[in-house]
Amino acid sequence: MRLCFLSDQCVPSEITQLLKREQHEVALLREALPINSPDPAVIAKAQQLGAILLSLNGDFADISTYPPSQYGGIVAVQLNNHPETIPYLMAGLLGFLSDHPDQTFYRGKLLVVEPHRIRIRE
Repeated sequence: MRLCFLSDQCVPSEITQLLKREQHEVALLREALPINSPDPAVIAKAQQLGAILLSLNGDFADISTYPPSQYGGIVAVQLNNHPETIPYLMAGLLGFLSDHPDQTFYRGKLLVVEPHRIRIRE
């Protein structure tokens, strides 16, 4: 089963291409909204599309501002200015997505994705 994502403008194309290669549906923010849209508009668009928000923006990892229970899923990628870690990070993420292929699994969850682990906050 393929998952549906909305990729924030800050997500490297390498990440979106790897997701697409695995047959996931990835809408790009710039195709849905102006790239300088405020965060509330971005998360609202993900909700409207029924998509999991994929972002490098650390604001979306703040559960007090964006409580996971109110959203259809947030994947916060933590590159920390180290794009060389993308292959390791994506190997873990793609494996996780393969193990959890149902879109409903991600509702109400924040996944904080780092090269060496994935943390889930609810």
